[in-house]
Amino acid sequence: MQKTPESLRIHIGFFGRRNVGKSSLLNVLANQKISIVSDVPGTTTDPVKKAMELIPLGPVLFIDTAGLDDVGDLGAERVRRSESTLQRVDAAIVVTTEKTFGDYERQLIVDLETRKIPTIVAVNQSDLEYPSTEFVGKLASSKHPVIITSATEKTGVSDLKQALVRSIPEKLQPELPVLADLIAPGDTLLLVTPIDAEAPKGRIIMPQVQALRDALDNNIISIVVQESELAATLNLLKTPPALVVTDSQAFEEVSAIVPEDVPLTSFSIIFSRFKGDLNVFAAGAQKLNALTPDSKVLIAEACTHNPVEGDIGREKIPRWLREKIGEGLTFDFVKGQDFYNAEHLKDYDLIIHCGGCTLNRKGLLARIDEADDAGIAITNYGLVIAWVHGILDRVLAPF
Repeated sequence: MQKTPESLRIHIGFFGRRNVGKSSLLNVLANQKISIVSDVPGTTTDPVKKAMELIPLGPVLFIDTAGLDDVGDLGAERVRRSESTLQRVDAAIVVTTEKTFGDYERQLIVDLETRKIPTIVAVNQSDLEYPSTEFVGKLASSKHPVIITSATEKTGVSDLKQALVRSIPEKLQPELPVLADLIAPGDTLLLVTPIDAEAPKGRIIMPQVQALRDALDNNIISIVVQESELAATLNLLKTPPALVVTDSQAFEEVSAIVPEDVPLTSFSIIFSRFKGDLNVFAAGAQKLNALTPDSKVLIAEACTHNPVEGDIGREKIPRWLREKIGEGLTFDFVKGQDFYNAEHLKDYDLIIHCGGCTLNRKGLLARIDEADDAGIAITNYGLVIAWVHGILDRVLAPF
C-alpha cells in the first residue's frame, strides 16, 4: 500500500517537561504504543515519529520529543534535538500539569507564538490532580486552546483531536506543484533517471516519483529513461519535449545531448522550489563565484542514507568544487534533522543543501531562515552542479 511521504504530512509536535505524560498522551491519541512510557524522567531520547490519518485533517505526523528541561551532557543533546523539531512542526501540543507549569512553559508558548505555530495546551494527568478553574482560566487567556486530559483514563482525547482540527489552518502552505506549472497538459515531459547505487532496489527515488505523479495528475505526457537511452529517445520523438528534467549528477552528459532550445533543469532544483525558495537558492549559487581556497562550506543532507562510494554530497560536490576553486577549500557535513543554528552557521562562507525531499516545506524554510539570520548564503545541490558545468543560467531558465 502506498503511503503519503512524511514530508507531505502535517507535522504535529508534543513538547513539555520530562514526565508530564507527553509519550502517554501520544500513545492514546494514536491508539497505539508508539513511545516508551516510564516513571523515570527522560525516557524519551530522540524524537519519536508516528504517521497516521487524522480525520478530517488527513495525513499527519506526530512527533514525541524529549523533555526540554533535560539535564546533563546527554540531556543537553536531547534538548537540542527537541528544539530543532520546533523548526519543522506545523502545530504544537504543549503538555503540562498545574503543578509543573511555570516560566519554562510560558517561554515555550511565546517561542511558538513567535514562530507562528498553532499551539494547544494539554493539561495532563488530571486523574492525579484536576486543574483548578483559576489555573485553566489564566491559560485560556493566552488565546490558545486549553484541553484537560488524562492519558491514564483516556479522557480529553477527543477534545484534543477536535482542537487540532480547529487550530490548524486549512492551508498550512501554498499548494505548489512539483513541476506542473512549468509545462502544459498534453505536452511531453522527459525525465532522465539514472539508476545508481543510492537508488532503492526495485524503486526510484522520491523526487522522481513525486515529479512523475505530479505530471500524471496534470495530464502531461511523461517519458522516463536513463541517460544512456536519452539520445535515442530524443531521436524517436517527432517534436522535442517541452521540458527535460534530469538527475543533477548527469548534468554534464545530459546537457551535451539535449539541444540548447529545449528547456532543461533537474529534480533537485525543482524540489528547491517545491520545498523551499528557489530565488534564495539561486542567489546563494552566485556566492560560488566568491569562494576561495580558504573558504569553509557546510553541506547539509536532509536524509540519513549511508554514504556510498561516489556519494554526491560527501564526495562529488567537494571534489568538483576543489577542482574549480582550490584544494584548500574545506567542508563540514550534517545530515538528517541535524542543522546548526545561526550562531554556528556564521563559521561558514556558504551552505549547500540537498533537494530536501524528506523534509516538509516548513522544515526547509526554517533552515533558510537560520541561514538568513546568520547572514550566510544558502544554495542547492543541483544549482552547484550546474554552476560547476557552466549551465547555471540554462537550468534556471524554465522558471
